[in-house]
Amino acid sequence: MSKLTPGKLAGLKSVSDSRGVIAAAAMDQRGSLQKSLAKERGGAANGHDLEEFKLHVTEVLTRHASAILLDPEFGLPASHQRNGKGLLLAYEKTGYDAATPGRLPDLLDVWSVRRLKEAGADCIKILLYYTPYEKSAINDHKHAWVERIGDECLALDIPFFLETVGYDAEGGDVNTLAYAKKKPDVVSGSMAEFGKARYNVDVLKVEVPIEMSFVEGTKSFKGEKAYTRAEALQHFRDAEGMTHKPFIYLSAGVSNPVFIETLELAGESGAKFNGVLCGRATWKEGIPVFAKQGAKAFREWLETTGVENIENVNKALKSATPWFHKFGVDSLEALG
Repeated sequence: MSKLTPGKLAGLKSVSDSRGVIAAAAMDQRGSLQKSLAKERGGAANGHDLEEFKLHVTEVLTRHASAILLDPEFGLPASHQRNGKGLLLAYEKTGYDAATPGRLPDLLDVWSVRRLKEAGADCIKILLYYTPYEKSAINDHKHAWVERIGDECLALDIPFFLETVGYDAEGGDVNTLAYAKKKPDVVSGSMAEFGKARYNVDVLKVEVPIEMSFVEGTKSFKGEKAYTRAEALQHFRDAEGMTHKPFIYLSAGVSNPVFIETLELAGESGAKFNGVLCGRATWKEGIPVFAKQGAKAFREWLETTGVENIENVNKALKSATPWFHKFGVDSLEALG
């Protein structure tokens, strides 16, 4: 792998813990968070609600995280209350246009990598819905889009985190047995593609390559089998083998106990993952508290259950390895 430039190295250091593991909290949800708050409240949720929610999550959880991922639309007030931890800023618009096939991505209108950096970002994060099984014309569009962002980050010497989230190109439900069987190839194929040098991605933020509720012999198992435990462990190892890049896992909206068991499985597999960017598995259950009881009750929930959730994740990160090992060195100092 190529040598890290000074800006990329500084950015990666700023979002890592003392071991060189990325133990970051994610709080860049926008559309989905607004819908969830409104649903729990039984009335509208506005931009101020989002800002306030993000502020409390950031203030409390960054005491126990190496960094926080926020969005520049509603997360900038929170970015000033992060207890000296690293900051990743999201560059993409929330969601996708369901009327257009292929879940095509779009960037925030009045932002650029330069502006995100000026707003305090140590790293840039992009979310891309991706499956290797999509029509080549659609994926070609996505490949070019990622290349542009990679070059922008390269020019401004700031780390580029690419988050890929899979879907069924046939339009099927991702919560089914049929998709669970496809998921290992979707995740592995995405890691193989975006690990290529042309994209200039520094860290891949990926889904785990299995669906826990379909893994026989786990606490999360719901009765329909897509893989045995041994097969699931092999899927973790196969996905890791697809790239030399550092990669971290996202929590994909699962509950805290399911995410912890997932990380334990990853550790058992021996896959050399480099940390997490974990959002909803930490704070999702606090949404009804904020919506129904207000900010003070939510703050109390965060300081007890929220902290307990993130500490569970931190304990499960004992099996993660430092990202700098991917550069063939044993210490950060060796990178310059």
